[in-house]
Amino acid sequence: MAPLKILITGAGIAGTALAFWLAKLGHDVTVIERAVELRTSGLQLDLRGPGIQVLRRMGLEGAFRRHAVAEEGLRLVDGKGKSWGYFGANRSGKGVQSLTTDWEIMRGDLCKMFVDACGDRVKFGFGVHVVGVREVDGGVEVEFSNGKTDRFDLVVGADGLWSKTRRMMLAADGDENPGYHSIGVFAGYCTISSEIEDGEQYDATGFITTGNRGIMIRRHDPHKIQAYVMCDSRASERLIKSKRGDIEEEKRALADVFLGAGWKSEQILHGLVGSDDFYCERMGVIKLNEWSRGRIALVGDAAYCPSAMTGMGTTCGIVGAYILAGEIDKHCRTSAGKETIKDALAAYEQRFRPYMDQVQKGLTDTDHYMDKLPSSPFGIGVLYFVFWIASVLRLDIIAQWMLREKADGWELPEYPDMHA
Repeated sequence: MAPLKILITGAGIAGTALAFWLAKLGHDVTVIERAVELRTSGLQLDLRGPGIQVLRRMGLEGAFRRHAVAEEGLRLVDGKGKSWGYFGANRSGKGVQSLTTDWEIMRGDLCKMFVDACGDRVKFGFGVHVVGVREVDGGVEVEFSNGKTDRFDLVVGADGLWSKTRRMMLAADGDENPGYHSIGVFAGYCTISSEIEDGEQYDATGFITTGNRGIMIRRHDPHKIQAYVMCDSRASERLIKSKRGDIEEEKRALADVFLGAGWKSEQILHGLVGSDDFYCERMGVIKLNEWSRGRIALVGDAAYCPSAMTGMGTTCGIVGAYILAGEIDKHCRTSAGKETIKDALAAYEQRFRPYMDQVQKGLTDTDHYMDKLPSSPFGIGVLYFVFWIASVLRLDIIAQWMLREKADGWELPEYPDMHA
């Protein structure tokens, strides 16, 4: 196969996973990232279903285990700290994962693991981004922020929910952020200093209160915990008006929303306001009619973000990268011609869209996802009781209802050249 010269924009999970596969298949791969160095921040994430299969095909299960977070399970507590049930991780190796998986890891560790696995087969460029793309005969001419230009056989955007590659690819359609559908949820994430206590396990603890508000903490380090606060966007006019990226205003607005919420909210909000790694996410779903146009394609959140509400973002990014690389290998093995690349991109979508349709089903039916959850004292009481019953009977119905791990009738494709 004649190697393709491929540019990937975004050195996150999907971008580095795609780079791994394309380089393994012998292509000339460059990854660029707007940040001046690899972004190793971010909180805990997990793998589910086909994401686990892909990781094993990468030959990285051992590396993953060395960096994994040893989270035992998830507990639900009320405003007074009373426990209403506990679900442990599914470590049987069979069936779907629970609310806590057997495959938990910090985002930065997973990203660095993929970069390390690429070795010197992939060229990485930091502190640079694409400012212009133009299809020319047999390729794509790319203009970079450092003033340089280059030509590639294929450009792949792996630059997340707010993808600029997606905007450039679909600029002719006139949408400011094409494919983006807000689900009306704000979430704040950070880490807080907290020493582990005698007898304390590495558990996640969730708390749900009125007004579509929720808090979760989880431990990944003996000296730190992760804090997650989540609310409906209608909870605060100040939050709605806050500018994305205005960290101090976002912190204060979220703190106002959770004032007096109960449980450990006061302690958590104090840590959140003082944190140096806070990030506010305006949750949304990306749904597009096409994941490629010409020789420009999208992968991961840039193409089909399912939002954190599904628990499937990481898995979808890794699986999508695997299928995209596999179809490029299958269709372009003997030629780098224009039609074969287009055939590969069409096959990538044909193979993976049925899975993504199931993962994203129902997410864009409403502009306020949290309306699906109870918000009154009575409704929350019922939810806690159901959680307790399910915990006692060991029925993981809540995880199966909330998360989108199972995809009926869909199987991960096999590509002969893509096994460790």
